[in-house]
Formats: sequence, structure tokens, C-alpha cells
Amino acid sequence: MSAIRILPDRVANQIAAGEVIERPVAVVKELVENSLDAGATSIEIEFRNGGKSYIRIADNGKGMDEDEALLSLERHATSKIRETADLNEIASFGFRGEALPSIASVSRFTLRTRTEACAHGTEININGGKLLNRKECGMPIGTMIEVAQLFNAVPARRKFLKTDPTETAHITYTSRLFAVAHPKVAFRVIDSGRVVFQSPACSDLRDRISEIWGRQLADDLIPVDWTHPQKGFRLTGLTAKPGVGRSTRREVVTLVNCRPVDSRTLGFAVLDAYHGRIQKGRYPPAFLFLEIDPSEVDVNVHPAKREVRFRDDGSIRRFVIEAISEALNGSEAAKAASSQTTPAPSKRTTTSKAPESPKPTPEKLPNRPSNPPPASLLKPSLAVVDTPQKAAATERPPVAASQQKPSSQWKLLNLMRQRYALFESSKGLIILHIRHADQRVRFERIKAQFQVGSVPSQQLLIPEPLELEPLAAAALLQSLKLLNQQGFQIEEFGRNFFRIETVPTWLTIEQAEPFLRDFIDMLRQSRFSSGKDPMVWDAIARLAVNGSYQKDDHINELTVQELAEALLRCETPHTSPFGKPTFTETSWRDLDLKLGDVQS
Repeated sequence: MSAIRILPDRVANQIAAGEVIERPVAVVKELVENSLDAGATSIEIEFRNGGKSYIRIADNGKGMDEDEALLSLERHATSKIRETADLNEIASFGFRGEALPSIASVSRFTLRTRTEACAHGTEININGGKLLNRKECGMPIGTMIEVAQLFNAVPARRKFLKTDPTETAHITYTSRLFAVAHPKVAFRVIDSGRVVFQSPACSDLRDRISEIWGRQLADDLIPVDWTHPQKGFRLTGLTAKPGVGRSTRREVVTLVNCRPVDSRTLGFAVLDAYHGRIQKGRYPPAFLFLEIDPSEVDVNVHPAKREVRFRDDGSIRRFVIEAISEALNGSEAAKAASSQTTPAPSKRTTTSKAPESPKPTPEKLPNRPSNPPPASLLKPSLAVVDTPQKAAATERPPVAASQQKPSSQWKLLNLMRQRYALFESSKGLIILHIRHADQRVRFERIKAQFQVGSVPSQQLLIPEPLELEPLAAAALLQSLKLLNQQGFQIEEFGRNFFRIETVPTWLTIEQAEPFLRDFIDMLRQSRFSSGKDPMVWDAIARLAVNGSYQKDDHINELTVQELAEALLRCETPHTSPFGKPTFTETSWRDLDLKLGDVQS
């Protein structure tokens, strides 16, 4: 066994970099935190190739003189803490003094900085932890750091980095979090020479969210401002109106003393506050600032400072639920009062694309006509379709991919609780789960339409606006041609802004925007090889079944009978797309045995 020895500083820094600097976004995070601690009111973030080849962070903070600049590159050199007790009340973002030496040890590193008291700036160049030179330079007050060829000196770590688009997405998302956390600081983010977003200093959080995530999201938020009378906790920010949800947690943003954090306590408290107010499996957009005494929270439990630990999790959880619930109750009360004094606006209607189709009168456009269509078309079929032939097609039970399977001649006996249907067949009794059956029929019909590229569509009289944040807009643009071949007609209408002009007949107008947002989230999280991957349309069809039958739809007997016949023509009639049973069957013999009516 080799003798024990002290590691050289360069090796120790590279080991520390493995804990602190996991990927390019960690570099951005550490450097931006230093800029904020330096009092910067303007921060510019520039990167290329997902940050692998180049990162630059420039700020107008107070800067450093030459001695401070050199000292900042030593391990555990910090101005934020002096003794152990200071760890109990950390008020700054960076405090351990590991970031700069760790970054410099695994990259080509250039630091330029100048204070107001200095007539010139200081430039320091380091490569893989080795000091190359230091010299004077001309620059404005503040600090600028360049990080090139990240992890070139540690190839084992570099090969574990993800693709450029993935690393870019992480940097952009983290930059947006900092921009939301600090509305009074101007941010500018540049990716390979292209400005991803820029936002001047804002006095209002809603304006900052509108600039980064879009006006549509900002308009779906209500204010939160609640203080704990005894403990002094305060929760401020904006949270979703009742019923507004997203398919992922990416827009559930929680901040503790202006530090963006991942906290199970806060995350689950937000979801608990929306119990019964949002569809199951959805997440409410929220941008919430928790102000708490620094001694009540430990920000030093994770090497990259992503997580925090509260001294009293239970109190924090109850406080957050109470604060959000009060905001939601106030919103619902205001909405109820408004609905009593203001007539509800009429819903958008649709029109035919073909001139030979007669245009309906307004009174024929409500969501449920007197003779409802089959269950699998209850919600989406009520818009006017392209041609009379397509209209006729929507008024009969949809035929799934396989049509050759014979019907079992189920005979409807009764509807139960608008959820189940009891059938009789030659073999026994069948209980049909109406929603699960409708999901299976819709799923196979929509998937079959995607595969053949023939999807009936409906044109909107008034195009539906769709505003997205930059990364979501880029994802939609990549799939725009494919969507427009599958019953949609979506036009780009300005930067990060689109208009939905046509949607497939299986999608209602109200579902169009949520569906597209979920579709974009799915694309950004998936590993599909391309938009033409069959798995893409399988996943889209699963999204599409969200519009299937609900018990409030009050289905009639004729429609249930048609649904059962359509189900039996499906490729997989026994389960819904999510694996839940569509029906259960009891044979006559089993009933005879259970009731003691077996003849000897």
C-alpha cells in the first residue's frame, strides 16, 4: 500500500470541482451568485455549445483589487463568513470559497476585475489550475470571468456531459430562475451569439415573469402575501389561479430568501394547497418567495447548494398551505362576485374550411346538442368539420385500427351512476367502465389517424393566441411542420408568439393550448429520435385522451351502446391506454354457482 500523503492543491481543487461543478450550468450558477453578492445591478451571461466550450459572466458589481483577485483563487478564501457560528445565519449566496479555484482547475480561466478605487483593472489567466500570468487591464467597474474548454483537463468528467441542447436548456432555465429571483437586476443571456432573453430591471414580479415566460402565464397568476404572526415567516409572489395547471414541475419555482431551491417541503405544500382545485397529475405554476430568519434554514446541506433544510418542516409546510389557500379562496370569492354582476363572455366558435359546408347559426354551437354523438366524440365532435363527408364520419362510432373483429352483441341493460354500464351477452353479464372504454376508443382512433396522416380538422373563427418562453418556442418550431400535417394549423406570429388557426376535430378549442403546452413539455423531456418516431404519436394519443368522457357529460343509452360496439373493434379492448380495465365480465355459469342454481 502506498504511503499516505497530502494531495497537491491542484489535484485537491479538481476533486472539489467534481462536487461543486457537475456540469456547465454549475459554473453559471456559482459565478452569478458571486455577481449578486457583489451588488451587481446588471449581469450578462454568454455561452457556446451548452457551456462546454465557452462561458462568460460579466457584472457591474463592486469588483476586486489585485490582492483580492489573487486571494479569491485560493481554496476556502471567502469574505462571507469568519467563524463557525456564521454558518448558522448565512445571508449571502456564495460563502464557501470553493467555486473560483474549482472552476479554474478544470478549464482555461480568465478573470478581469476592477474596483471604483482603482484606475485600472486586474487580469489573471489560469489553465487547468496553473497560473499563467497576471497583468493590468482596462475595464469598467465590475468583474468579468471567462471559462473556456471546461473539463478538458478532466476528460472522464467531460464524457458524462449531455448533448449541447440539453446543457443549453439547463443554463437557460437556471438563468431564468435568477432573473425571477432578482427582478431589480437586469439580465441578458446570449447563446452562441443569439440573445435568448434580456430583461431590464423590473419593479414588479409579474412584469419579469411576463418577459421570460410570456404574458399568458403571467395573466394566469394571482398574488400571494401572507405573514406568520408569531414566527415572522412571510410568503410573497404569484401563484396559479384555480384550475390552471401544467404537465411538469418546471414552473413551480420556490425561493428561500431569494435563493432558488429544490425543497420537498415547499413543493408538496404547494401541491397540497391545490388539492381539489387542479386536475390530478397537473402542477400549478407558482413563483413563491419565502422570507425566513437565516437561522431557521440550513443552506449548506448540498455541495451545489441546490437543497435546503428547515429547522421546523411542519411549521413551514402548514404556513405555505395556509398562505396559498387564502390567496385561492380570495380569488374564488372575487370570481363568484364578478360572475353575479357581469355576464359570462361567449365561447369562441369554429367555422368550416370548405365553402360548400353550411355555416351553423350561433344557437347550434353549444357543447352538447340535443342528440349527442357517441361517447368517444362527446367533447371534440361538436365543432364544425371540413366537409359534409367528414361531418358524417364524426357522427358515427369511431372505428379503431382493426375492424374485422366481430361484435359480441352486448345488450345494454342499465346505466349506473353515469360511470358504469351493465350489459347482457350470450355468455353472461358485463360491467363497462365508460371513461376507460372511451379512452381506449379515442386512443386507437387518434393514433390510427396519425399513422395514415389523415386527421379531420376544424378551423377557428378567431385564432387562439399562444405565447411561449424561448426554449418552448424553439421546441414547437422544430415540430411545427409535423403538427401542421396532423390536423393543426399553427402559424408563427412574432418572437415566441404563435396563433392556433386550426385544430383536429378530436380536440376542443379550450383544450388546444393546454394540449400543445403538454406536447412541448413531452418533447423536451423525451429521448425520441425525431418527430417522426412512432413513439411520439403514441405519446400524443395518450395526451389526447384527456378529453374523453367525464361522468358530468350525462351520456345516454344509445351512445353507450355505440361505445361498446366501438370498443370491441379495438386492437386492445380490455384496457385503457393507461392499463386500467375497460370492463369486467361474469359468466352465467359463475352466477349460477354463486346463487346455488346449478342443475345436477
